[in-house]
Amino acid sequence: YGIFADTPPLLFEASSLENAFQIGGYPWHYIITPNKKKHKGVFHICSLKDNALAKNGIQDMKCCSLEPDWIYFHPDMSGRIIHVGPNLIKVLKLKEVKNHADQMEIAEDFTIVANRENCVNNNVTVTASGRVVKKRFTLLDDDPEQETFKIVDYEDELDLLSTVAVTQIGADGRAHLDFHCNEHGILLKSIPLKESWDVTYSHEVYFDKDLVLHIEQKPNRRFSCYVYQMVCDTARDDDP
Repeated sequence: YGIFADTPPLLFEASSLENAFQIGGYPWHYIITPNKKKHKGVFHICSLKDNALAKNGIQDMKCCSLEPDWIYFHPDMSGRIIHVGPNLIKVLKLKEVKNHADQMEIAEDFTIVANRENCVNNNVTVTASGRVVKKRFTLLDDDPEQETFKIVDYEDELDLLSTVAVTQIGADGRAHLDFHCNEHGILLKSIPLKESWDVTYSHEVYFDKDLVLHIEQKPNRRFSCYVYQMVCDTARDDDP
């Protein structure tokens, strides 16, 4: 037992506000939220080697929403980072700072933006009929009446990035599943889900090659499962 008599040396230590600690990228980096309440919702991307903050390594979407944004290393082993907010998905990459090979910076690879053309224009103070608007309430970034990203996933066999965006008007929620090119973020196909999507329920969406599964958990542990099969139809290429 003599080899365990001494305390092993501390190899790494980081203080984080929450228990979300992630390691990834090349060279190795980690993502934390600094251990201060004022930094809630702010992510720092630092080098695992020396704890140095990467250039542009502070990521803050400044979301005003009920659900927080989330960030993680891309599971495709590219070393990139995915940062998801209510209406914006940012795919980030690590690269060397010009003329400083030992320093890394965070650069934007591409973004995916929610379609919010139906948003209320807060700058309008007079309606079309001439009535003056005295006060207008600002909506949350993830207000159900605005298209909001709920799920982001990666399919390794097809090398596709998938997103589920939801808009809810009253009790009727509508969602669509979009497939994007994983390398450049280009939208390749959009599939509207025919069933209603209630944002108060828990949802999971999976896809594998030509199958899409939507699992909805309702109260009292009741589940509904919707299955779609994608077919290649050259006559109507836009339909699932």
